[in-house]
Amino acid sequence: MNRKLKMGMVGGGKDAFIGAVHRIAANMDGLIELACGSLSISPEMAIESGKMLFLPDDRIYTKYEDMIKAESKLPAGQRMDFVTIVTPNFAHFAPAMMALDHGFHVVIEKPMTFTLDEAKQLKKKVDETGLQLCLTHTYSGYPMVKQARAMVQGGVFGKIRKVYVEYPQGWLSKLSEREGNAQAAWRTDPKKSGKSGCMGDIGTHAAHLTEYITGLQITHMCADLNIMVEGRILDDDGNVLLKFDNGAAGVLMASQVAAGEENALKIRIYGERGGLEWAQHEPNTLIVKWLDQPTQILRAGGNYTGVLSSFATHNCRTPGGHPEGYLEAFGNIYRNFALTLSAHIDGVQPSKEMLDFPRVDEGVRGMAFIDNVVKSSASKEKWTLFEV
Repeated sequence: MNRKLKMGMVGGGKDAFIGAVHRIAANMDGLIELACGSLSISPEMAIESGKMLFLPDDRIYTKYEDMIKAESKLPAGQRMDFVTIVTPNFAHFAPAMMALDHGFHVVIEKPMTFTLDEAKQLKKKVDETGLQLCLTHTYSGYPMVKQARAMVQGGVFGKIRKVYVEYPQGWLSKLSEREGNAQAAWRTDPKKSGKSGCMGDIGTHAAHLTEYITGLQITHMCADLNIMVEGRILDDDGNVLLKFDNGAAGVLMASQVAAGEENALKIRIYGERGGLEWAQHEPNTLIVKWLDQPTQILRAGGNYTGVLSSFATHNCRTPGGHPEGYLEAFGNIYRNFALTLSAHIDGVQPSKEMLDFPRVDEGVRGMAFIDNVVKSSASKEKWTLFEV
């Protein structure tokens, strides 16, 4: 590649939190530039947002359909190479399918779609076209999460027996959706968010992190979903007991009514010989615990010899002691996607480190998690089968 990849964006206009995060992450390594956008469902907001981002007037679109059709007619090297979709959940599927149908690769926010059936259709389309789809499960982009994965799947701890993953937030402890909070409004609306609130929003992150690090898959669950704030329609709290395909047991907790908490995602994994602990509030640290040895503390960017995996070091940006956080983790996902896509365009094989980003299969399992956790919570059975 002798140029930057060109990105189009659907959603993410003025005042949209996640759209700005995506643009920062995509821009971080100088591999990607925003070329065009349909940045809002409001034509006025779409145009204003495009101008604020200094897009050319003829690359500012008021409908994503117009953008995809127009961009597909431009010469190669001028048109967008991929589209990033950062709309609410209900508006993921249609632009993603249309983009793939017109030959464009896709980056998409999680959960991947509104329903499991849509997710399966999207996977079928990705398989048919051979195009790339990247799902932005941000937390898998942290270097020490990748180190945890390398150690667990490398058999360092022996057979995995137990997993604890928790994701408490406190921002929905009040009925914020009726107090003018736009983010709360759509996330608690089943017509826009889907059949689950808290579990669909952050429980999917916890489930993905568990399967990503361990390499195991959830096979059965026993779920208890709750609505703690009176007047709310969707769950804002939940607890799930898990069984994995190697016989391991797990506990997943997600809550958006843990008053006082910010974004306290944390995971602990234990095997026969030891375990580890990682927390999003201290993302550069991985605590390693042994059955018969002292506890170790590993740090991202640490000047160790032969300790950190190639996947961890590939995703470290600064020397040890220079904190890297959420934006850098997000940037790692975009960088690996961009390097893979550039290799694809050049007709060369990307490295295994480049290929390490969430894809359509993880998106299908995320939607299956939502379906199964809702079904389990409503069931009179103690344990329900996890079905995809």
